[in-house]
Amino acid sequence: MSTEHQKYSTENQSDAIRRYAAARGIEIVKTYADAGKSGLRLDGRDALKKLIDDVQTANADFETILVYDVSRWGRFQDADESAYYEYICKRAGIAVHYCAEQFENDGSPVSTIVKGVKRAMAGEYSRELSAKVFAGQCRLIELGFRQGGAPGYGLRRVLIDQAGNSKGELRRGEHKSIQTDRVVLAAGPDAEVNIVREIYRRFVDENVSERQLAEELNALGITRELGEPWTRGTVHQVLINEKYIGNNVWNHVSFKLKKRRVRNQPSMWIRSDGVFPALISRALFDTAQTIIRARSLRLSDEEMLRSLLALRDSAGLLSGLIIDEAEGLPSSSAYRSRFGSLLRAYQLVGYTPRRDFRYVEINRHLRKLYPTVVSGIVGGFQSAGCALVQAPETDFITINGEITVSIVIARCHQTVAGSHRWRLRFETGQQPDITV
Repeated sequence: MSTEHQKYSTENQSDAIRRYAAARGIEIVKTYADAGKSGLRLDGRDALKKLIDDVQTANADFETILVYDVSRWGRFQDADESAYYEYICKRAGIAVHYCAEQFENDGSPVSTIVKGVKRAMAGEYSRELSAKVFAGQCRLIELGFRQGGAPGYGLRRVLIDQAGNSKGELRRGEHKSIQTDRVVLAAGPDAEVNIVREIYRRFVDENVSERQLAEELNALGITRELGEPWTRGTVHQVLINEKYIGNNVWNHVSFKLKKRRVRNQPSMWIRSDGVFPALISRALFDTAQTIIRARSLRLSDEEMLRSLLALRDSAGLLSGLIIDEAEGLPSSSAYRSRFGSLLRAYQLVGYTPRRDFRYVEINRHLRKLYPTVVSGIVGGFQSAGCALVQAPETDFITINGEITVSIVIARCHQTVAGSHRWRLRFETGQQPDITV
């Protein structure tokens, strides 16, 4: 179910279901409601999980399930998922009624077609909303406003109104309450600012390593924001984060539509430079980055992999955090830069992560394959005597000045049952006439 701030509040949906039941003489004996939960995945939707479990284990003491509308199963990006949950209920002999739809869920061809369209529309709504929200966040980043996350050591979050006037510091766990207010970063206490500057100065001027700096800070009783001790990795993060020179950088990692978390290339980062007060000079920051990069440049590929292999043998597993915390190793970002990705570096030392990251390599291959596929299609049209114009910004092809074609390569997904699916993404924003 939706939150009270959305069009379909939980109360409105419940009222509609009660009216539907009363009009048909149906007694409501149990309610399954996931208030304010994302409909993109089944994870976190305990009530829906309970409903499916009750149905499958024959613990359901009811004959009919009343659902507000088709989208209430979920706005899954694979429309078959919501159809599957409805099928589970029907297979158990339990009827499913949609209270706010204009059709009867009677199994007729018309109702089947309408449900399929509405399931696809539900998923598309989330995709379009995600794109709009992302565009809005990008704009706010470019204007210099903070989009979530801890401020970091030596910095604080400050709330400002629509006119840019400060409304005070936001403490940990506090959020803005007015939609038009914004959050920016400001310098923190002088003691913390001086520590940040001292970290940079000693790292650059005295060649003190991150590990040694962490040990010295801990020995002096200087802790991080939440009283935690310093580590090599946390000192390293201070040394590489651009917010200390006033830059607002966002979209390092994507987690759109509740899918796998993806680390983006620097070309995809959204940034606005010089919008926060700088704690250190740009020259000092650049010198620190040069030192960090030089540590990796001095090592050959074989030396870097040998060190990574030794870390795998000693730690038993590998991750970006483990690499960053290891003394004497280049950072995880250095391995990504040298070998293209951490996954590729893992493969070269014979390490297989617990999670399946094969999709990363597949996507990379598909991106390389795309120009060849487009070229083949273009050649086919041209040999048939068609006049083609290809837009460089979208790769859309206009044929004979009449129709616009978008070419999409779909990656194969294997379901839990072992069957294969190809998820198609349509360019609804540009609205081509045909998608191939």
